Amino acid sequence: MKNKKLITFTLIFTLFAGAVPAFSGEEEKPSADLSVSLLSAYIWRGQQLSKNSLVIQPSATFSYKGFSANIWANYDTDLYDDIEALDNLTETDYTLSYEHDFGMVSASVGYIYYALDQALDSQEFYFSATLNTFLSPTVTVYREFAHYSSTYLTLEVSHSLQMAKDLSLDFSLLGSALFSDDSGAYPDPDDPKDEFSGLHHGKATISMCIPFSVFSNAPAAKYFSITPEVDWVFPLSGDGSKDMSHRALGSTDNNFIYGGATISFSF
Repeated sequence: MKNKKLITFTLIFTLFAGAVPAFSGEEEKPSADLSVSLLSAYIWRGQQLSKNSLVIQPSATFSYKGFSANIWANYDTDLYDDIEALDNLTETDYTLSYEHDFGMVSASVGYIYYALDQALDSQEFYFSATLNTFLSPTVTVYREFAHYSSTYLTLEVSHSLQMAKDLSLDFSLLGSALFSDDSGAYPDPDDPKDEFSGLHHGKATISMCIPFSVFSNAPAAKYFSITPEVDWVFPLSGDGSKDMSHRALGSTDNNFIYGGATISFSF
């Protein structure tokens, strides 16, 4: 079943990526970004989904005239005891989106299909708006509608510190809130019959995008970059802390520090 879903959505993804130029005109070229991240952990929305292993996360995005199609996956090289029954390819996500710049505000809408090995597949619609000013504050609302009915909100700010001609040190800080309609999927830690509702977790990230042109004058170098990063995920509330501890693998941890690097090819 999972293979059939993978084939179906890969076909949809391919058709979407190929069709965008046809209905959008030819005056602007499509772009693509192919990347692979090597990270020491996979932490999703405060949930520890890997432990003591390297995760490999390939991603491919094709964009044109504001339309984008993305496929992303998580491969856990050494599954932890609590999840060793899973396939190493634990998740494959498919995203279709559209983004438009309105001057001071940039907005995007999208749809995400989560093909999961550890649970029922999930689907979300989302809306995001960014204020194009200092710190680029961005609000995003995700609405899950398939199996784990809930609304997930994030507020993120970011800033780049110029280090050299082609190098900058990038900082971001994200805060989140979760409003669940399903006590089975996201219960209130103090009352399992009630749903989780309130602040959940935060995430701080430091990264630096390093173009290969820094190391080489070869024409192809301009298309490649490597981005090392360090991330810290932490609770924002008592209930958020309890939920993160409850979902941790083999422990009651509610703080996670991890890192790695992403290699990208963009054209």
